[in-house]
Amino acid sequence: MEQGFDTKSVHVTMEREGIPTKVTPIHQTSAFTFKDLEDMESYYSGERDYLYTRVGNPNTDELGTAVAQLEGAPAGIATSSGLSAILVGILAVAKAGDHIIAAEDLYGGTYELLEKELTGFGIEVSFVDFGEDLTSSLQDNTVLLYTESLTNPLLRVEDLPKANEFAKKHDLKWMVDNTFATPYLIQPFVEGADLVVHSATKYIGGHSDITAGVLVGQADVIAIAREKMVNLGSNLSPFEAWLTVRGLKTLSVRMERHVKNASALAEALRGHPAVQKVYYPAFLSEQGNGALVTIELSDAANIETFFQSLGWVKIVATLAGVETSVSYPTKTSHRNMPPTTQQALGISEGIVRISVGIEEAQDIITMIVNALDQAQK
Repeated sequence: MEQGFDTKSVHVTMEREGIPTKVTPIHQTSAFTFKDLEDMESYYSGERDYLYTRVGNPNTDELGTAVAQLEGAPAGIATSSGLSAILVGILAVAKAGDHIIAAEDLYGGTYELLEKELTGFGIEVSFVDFGEDLTSSLQDNTVLLYTESLTNPLLRVEDLPKANEFAKKHDLKWMVDNTFATPYLIQPFVEGADLVVHSATKYIGGHSDITAGVLVGQADVIAIAREKMVNLGSNLSPFEAWLTVRGLKTLSVRMERHVKNASALAEALRGHPAVQKVYYPAFLSEQGNGALVTIELSDAANIETFFQSLGWVKIVATLAGVETSVSYPTKTSHRNMPPTTQQALGISEGIVRISVGIEEAQDIITMIVNALDQAQK
């Protein structure tokens, strides 16, 4: 029977033979054993599933499959980090001599990967304003369109139908980073994307205790990406996969609270004299407007005092744990992006990204407002 999203996110345990445990055991092993050479050969003929954990493991397979199901995709793989998932996804589509069109307002780590590393592989990248006509960026060797469903850190909502129409019209593969929105809010694969990537470190895992990535999409492309992952050694460990699946089971209830609290915080900060601008999606999905709020402090506010006055709100270089935290993009996620590019995108020294947790909404508001009050004194 067809299941709703909340039910799917809870019932992610793989069907398997053996002891009928309620939760998939951790297969914390580097290798799998065989009775004899004929039995070992059965792995290569497809009769056995596992040989060596770098090549595959029940826990990592469970995570990739579970996120694929939530995204409405046929297949998925789990990798060592969000960036490694992005890398193997791109390499499954692009090779030396190919060209990629990427949104200009990407996460800083993704920008560096595309700008510095892919060029070393002979892959050309053009960073483009996706609000403009992308046709002028097309080249004869363009093979991939890359963007984020909800951008980092200014929370621009990508026009997925428009991107899909462009990709299909020009026979391009289309890849979407869905980390900020998660499949709870948006499902880019259902909107036509060929590949969807997550830094599962963030909302998929949800508790700031793992580093992982997940790539989902069409089975044939995922098969190539899996091969790249194996050859590059970017597999995820069984224990971290197990922890991530455990976190995934509460994705719906966590995101519901994250979104509710973020909406309340965004409203509370509008009009505060220390805040020049509040960035928060006006409309994201029927499920809500997102779990992050980005603010730009006014010139009259002291950024150092703001960060010194946050109390129990944590200062980190990441996001998406159950605790509310803040980050400073110009000095962390986008630190290595050229200052001129930062300025052109609107990532100023006054920009603060707030990852809204699941605490009492009023407590979050009180702490952030107090820090803003202190910053303008």
